[in-house]
Amino acid sequence: MASVTSLSDSVQQHLASALTATRPQAAGVDPLLRRSDRADYQANGILALAKKAKANPRELATEVVSHIVTGDLIKDVEVSGPGFLNITIGDRAITGNLAARYADDTGRLGVPHAEHPGTTVIDYAQPNVAKEMHVGHLRSAVIGDSVVQLLEFTGETVVRRHHIGDWGTQFGMLIQYLDEHPHELDHKGADDGAVSGEEAMSNLDRLYKAARRHFDSDEEFKTRARRRVVDLQAGDPKTLAAWQKFVDESKIYFFSVFEKLDMEIRDPDIVGESGYNDMLAETCRMLEESGVAVRSEGALCVFFDDVKGPDGKQVPLIVQKSDGGYGYAATDLSAIRDRVFNLKADTLLYVVDARQSLHFKMVFETARRAGWLNDDVTAQQLAFGTVLGKDGKPFKTREGETVRLVDLLDEAIDRASAVVREKAQDLSEREIAERGTQVGIGAVKYADLSTSANRDYKFDLDQMVSLNGDTSVYLQYAYARIQSILRKAGEVRPGAHPELELHEAERSLGLHLDAFAETVAEAAREYAPHKLTAYLYQLASLFTSFYDKCPVIKPAPPRDVAENRLFLSDVTARTLHQGMALLGIRTPERL
Repeated sequence: MASVTSLSDSVQQHLASALTATRPQAAGVDPLLRRSDRADYQANGILALAKKAKANPRELATEVVSHIVTGDLIKDVEVSGPGFLNITIGDRAITGNLAARYADDTGRLGVPHAEHPGTTVIDYAQPNVAKEMHVGHLRSAVIGDSVVQLLEFTGETVVRRHHIGDWGTQFGMLIQYLDEHPHELDHKGADDGAVSGEEAMSNLDRLYKAARRHFDSDEEFKTRARRRVVDLQAGDPKTLAAWQKFVDESKIYFFSVFEKLDMEIRDPDIVGESGYNDMLAETCRMLEESGVAVRSEGALCVFFDDVKGPDGKQVPLIVQKSDGGYGYAATDLSAIRDRVFNLKADTLLYVVDARQSLHFKMVFETARRAGWLNDDVTAQQLAFGTVLGKDGKPFKTREGETVRLVDLLDEAIDRASAVVREKAQDLSEREIAERGTQVGIGAVKYADLSTSANRDYKFDLDQMVSLNGDTSVYLQYAYARIQSILRKAGEVRPGAHPELELHEAERSLGLHLDAFAETVAEAAREYAPHKLTAYLYQLASLFTSFYDKCPVIKPAPPRDVAENRLFLSDVTARTLHQGMALLGIRTPERL
């Protein structure tokens, strides 16, 4: 089905025509149409036009109104204040427009694709091999996954990349330590299936911590470990085999955590630091030959006028160390080359902690100087803030350790299951467990996504699984409630009746439903899932108000009114379902 033109777009077109008819030079002027408390919409663009034309804004507004044809779409328009236009939409247009969305059998609710989609490579969910995922990994995964859903829904070609930490000094350290202490890692199950991904990673994490202690305290071991890094980079078969085992076991664990997060992570999309190993020397050669990077004290560096240390000296981006080793910059720059020239991306998006902003600013600027990024190919960091505890400090365990992500998700599921059990009337234990998982994981994701990504947010499970306030549980219950209403309606089925006059609560709900496409487009364009969460919360609130004021089943209204109200309820449910799916959150049919 073709996309449906929103009411606001239709009104915008009428206003643009009236503006041009009033003043030909107004062609292309934005009427600045906004939802309003005083009417359905308010247009504020005439003030700027009047200033430009040196005209009285109120007189100009009156003239514009004379060129607006009222009817089914625009029921009434009046001049307000210094030259605002207050516009009221006809009830028939509201219901008719929603009916067109409702008839969309693709499930898109008439939402159009973007006019000029491109190819975006999005780098998110970047755990480290041989290290347990902690609360700090949560935001990159959750934000990244939602941005992927939004972009794909609006027609963008999206290439996912999980840039896992799987290369470098720590692997020489791990492999050498395991060689010298083979009894320290119990491998008995990673291959035969007796050990879960979480247990295997717990063993690896313990090994990593022991190896790190040894590395920091024993200079001779440190030397042997560094030699082992050279062996790894040179492709020594025994060293590579040990490294591969670490990677494979870690992936089993990664997949188990992402599955718990109800998130699809595909193996071909995991291209870690090692994936760019063969490009590093060429990247350095290209930067040095073009003069973008220069040798300084033996290291290959890129300098910036505006990046200086406390002593006032320039702090460079080190692409290659003086001992010949490569840093993160070399890998990140090689990844840009691959994404631009091999994957043909025109947008590179990095969902990375705000604390790495300076590094990425320097990397992107280096890539621009090298000509790999330009006006047609852009790179952007979608920087996110820190997860805080209830006390407003970075989230830690009582012992001061970083919180394991698995523990946090399990607790959320336990809390949510208790809420579901308390409310459940006809659910089996298996259903309570399934719903508890969907509600718990949804609560964690929604709390993250409902905050602007660049802000810190407090991780408060009591608030997250609350049935009241701006939580995913509130939205999930609104959806389940509508499904219950539709089941109880019996033989009365949803049906649009554009001829009916609407109650004020029906109008408010209908106009908000009409804004779904516009909200999705804005959230995708700005990589801002929080704009969609705000829309969905308001939708659920407007539905609650509508249901309180407009009887749907009891007391039974006339048949045509009941059908129309069921229709409004069903459009709301479908919009909640689709909107939550774009956030990566499930909407159970019963709760």
